[in-house]
Amino acid sequence: MSKNPLQRAIQQALSISGVVGAGLALGCIAFPAVAQNTTPAGKQQPQTLQTIVVTGSHIRRVDLETSNPVVAVSAQQIASTGALTLGDVIQNLPVMSGSVTNGRVNNGGGAGQSLIGLRGLGPGRTLVLIDGQRVADFAGSVTAGTGVDLNTIPAAAVERIEVLTDGASAVYGSDAIGGVINIILKSNYQGAQFQANYGISDHDDGERRGASFMFGQSSDKGSILAGVDYNKFDEVLQASRSWSKNALSLSATNTSKSVALPGSGVAVVPGGSSYASRDRIFLPGPLGCGSLSLNESAATAGTSPTTLADYHCFTAADKYNYASVNLLMTPQERTNVFFKGVYHFSDNVDFYATMYHNKTDAASQLAPAVFGSGSNGFDTGFTISKNNYYNPFGVDFSTNGAAYAARNFPAGNRFFANTTTTDQLISGFKGNFNLFNQDWTWNAGYNYGHISQINTNFGLPNQTLLNEEAGPSFLNPDGVVQCGTPAAPISLGTCTPFDPFNLFSANSRAVIAAASTPAMINTWSIVRLMHADVSGGLFDLPAGTVQLAAGADYRKEYTSNTVSSGLLINPAANYTCTLSSNCTAHLQGGYNVKEAYAEVFIPVLKDLPFVRALNVTLGDRYSKYSDFGSTSNWKIAVEYRPIQDLLLRGTVQKVFRAPTLEDVFQAPNASAPLLSSDPCDHITTANPACPNVPLDGSFVDTLVASGQQIRAITAGSAYAGFHIGPESGKSFDLGAVYSPHYVPGLSLSADLWRIFLNNIVATVGAQSVLNLCFYGQTQFCPFITRSDVAGTLGQPKLFTLPTANLGRFDVKGLDVSADYKLPQFSFGQFNVGLNATYMKQAKVQSAPGQVGNSVLNYVGVMGSTGSSLNSSCPSAAGVAGGLGAICFFPRIRAQGTLGWQLGPWDAHWTMQYISHFKVGSYDPSQGATAATGFNPKGPAGPYVLHYGAYVYNNFTVGYNIDPINTRIDVGVDNVMDKQPPLLYANNSQNANTDPNDFDTLGRYYWARVTVKF
Repeated sequence: MSKNPLQRAIQQALSISGVVGAGLALGCIAFPAVAQNTTPAGKQQPQTLQTIVVTGSHIRRVDLETSNPVVAVSAQQIASTGALTLGDVIQNLPVMSGSVTNGRVNNGGGAGQSLIGLRGLGPGRTLVLIDGQRVADFAGSVTAGTGVDLNTIPAAAVERIEVLTDGASAVYGSDAIGGVINIILKSNYQGAQFQANYGISDHDDGERRGASFMFGQSSDKGSILAGVDYNKFDEVLQASRSWSKNALSLSATNTSKSVALPGSGVAVVPGGSSYASRDRIFLPGPLGCGSLSLNESAATAGTSPTTLADYHCFTAADKYNYASVNLLMTPQERTNVFFKGVYHFSDNVDFYATMYHNKTDAASQLAPAVFGSGSNGFDTGFTISKNNYYNPFGVDFSTNGAAYAARNFPAGNRFFANTTTTDQLISGFKGNFNLFNQDWTWNAGYNYGHISQINTNFGLPNQTLLNEEAGPSFLNPDGVVQCGTPAAPISLGTCTPFDPFNLFSANSRAVIAAASTPAMINTWSIVRLMHADVSGGLFDLPAGTVQLAAGADYRKEYTSNTVSSGLLINPAANYTCTLSSNCTAHLQGGYNVKEAYAEVFIPVLKDLPFVRALNVTLGDRYSKYSDFGSTSNWKIAVEYRPIQDLLLRGTVQKVFRAPTLEDVFQAPNASAPLLSSDPCDHITTANPACPNVPLDGSFVDTLVASGQQIRAITAGSAYAGFHIGPESGKSFDLGAVYSPHYVPGLSLSADLWRIFLNNIVATVGAQSVLNLCFYGQTQFCPFITRSDVAGTLGQPKLFTLPTANLGRFDVKGLDVSADYKLPQFSFGQFNVGLNATYMKQAKVQSAPGQVGNSVLNYVGVMGSTGSSLNSSCPSAAGVAGGLGAICFFPRIRAQGTLGWQLGPWDAHWTMQYISHFKVGSYDPSQGATAATGFNPKGPAGPYVLHYGAYVYNNFTVGYNIDPINTRIDVGVDNVMDKQPPLLYANNSQNANTDPNDFDTLGRYYWARVTVKF
């Protein structure tokens, strides 16, 4: 492969610096926020220490090490990754889990979002702050998930990121369950900076470009920081990689085109969609096979088929490979304008304001839309009349046993363009005063956030129009094919007869092109917040000053969703829509909340034998919501320092999450889940879960037996008629930080943690709806509709999947970190570290205490598309469309780096580790895979595939040209060109793999130039 100039230049630069990386070992890119003080020789002069607020508390403290476990990522560490967006930095932290959305997600993404989910709890249970203030999150849409898109926050303006890895509802309120991401922007910046970035993959694609400019000025009257940040990512097709260009599936036959799975007798083979590239006809009897497909010669000729000789029996070779035209990397373009200013009115009063505007243009692309008719699992509402002039079979294709399935090639690929604008204002007044010889600070402000998204859909045919044009038609006396019948003709010009039996004919292309029109969904969210806070000393104790922080705030959130008529879901038409894809509905709603909090810091003991310090922090927050009522959440935290070098800390607190706007007001959306079992099989007694099912013991759910998806709609609680309340639970953390004075520069920490949540607010999965109704929870029975048509009696027809308080999530594990800044050597300064998370348990109970309860275990298991394991995934909350495409909780995630610096040179080697995992489960209740019959070592059932650990290596080199205030950085991501795992279970979604957690571009080269003025 020829190498582009950037590749050659970087490879030469890295070879010069290769000696730097020879001894590199595991370390950590994100270092724990712990004090690293050394004592220089000689007596230090007395100094006044400035108080600060550390993420996780409103109390101002001198100490950096507190009861709150916080991981900090500096601006320098962000820069060393070469990332253009914050999402690419934060999503790689080991504390992130559960497979959240990023720019590599095509099917289920495409809005350019990067969401985050601490502890695998999903974007809705992780709070994002800017400078300690809550910012607006998006209420969600059919293409974008609920949460704060980290890519909208200007990376160039970030001073550091603090990640609180513990719950904090008593401090911040709702959503702070898994933790808090606090993004601190630069302050008192002096000067100007220009930066340009460029990157390209080893395959000469996936180009990214970025540029930013910012300037700042500070004086005794205040400071300002302003700038603009721009980045653009080019699309990459799945056809550009050998492992993603074909849709893959499992097979018991190992062929020359397959990849054998060692020791299993099973192979991963090229698969595809049963919707054939030409068409697929299901008719009893013809040619002695179950279904037919048009001969290639007839399709190429562009003529309409007239006899069975134009067809052949459908085989696997006729399946359509939809994968090649899908995207491996979605196109994204962002422009961000930002401003931060402080004005000193007096020594005691400041006005502050932070504003940014972000516009993101992004898109996703899928293969041509499917359309079909019949009861063979292909029905999209399309019908063909037996009296259609082009119908060579003389039968109706509807629900009478004859079925039709095809891809809508004339309309082209489905393309979903998204334009998202984000406006955020954080403003207010702050100051300080003295009360009874104690220092106090105050802050009163107003925050406003507005997020709007326009989603435009292309390549979707008007199915209502096609049904009319595929209806009766005839050859009129003038030799023109005309809609209608000779007895009841439809005027020429008002209807064009459609030939669905050869989509490559001139007629078909013209009809579908005319029937395909763009459709739009416009969604916006608004958040308004007013707050007032005070913090200061109450009185002195022998061990120090008792501190109080208290405040109140009022927040109002509102969302609205308007839909083009072609995408408007129609309950009367089996919840389909005219354009038959991304069906949704109009939506609007909102709520308000009034809150008050108090937090007290009590220094209990100090400077005693084996008690250098003992402190206790108590907190409580009262919240009153307009939609469900009130809740109170408390916190108890203890810090104990037996010796100066060792801090022991523990926290227990009550946490909660209020139902989001999407939870309550989500419009009905079409979905297609899988059922792993049907309790109505062979039933002989009536049950409300089994309407229309024959009670003679003969019933078998054919969709379950054949592994086919069912038709379903997801909907918020308001639509479904459910009243939902908040999730509630407890968060525990017990940890230690050790910074030995006899090893200057070394810091070690470990934290045991656990979070459990009751009354999880989530979309109830299809399997849960069925089981709960069957075993006595009759409130779910109205959501089950079964066929009342002879021949298909009792077969699942439509499930409604409501949002409800149902389930329990219990996750626990261990965080460890090590950071060692070695002594200065003549050959440079080295820094090495490790940051890792071990997840011991991530368990969901779908309905605790109920007969239909299922227990799903997530650690080390990859949940596949449509499985109950996946649809019940905690991180699925907030994912576009309501259901996550992937659910992955690695048992161990770790990051490491070794840094080196000598004069103007520096280098960093970073490693990312993901432990081994499996796809599938022998336990049917897990529903982890739909692939059955591939278990040669035991009874027939789901097959389990095991995957080894993954390690990614990234290397960067930087050089400062001080005379011209310029810095040059070059780097290579995924140095070893590690290919992502092939996941057959996800062949219907994204690139045969998990783009949420694994790199899909391969080896990637990048360069950056920074100039300061």
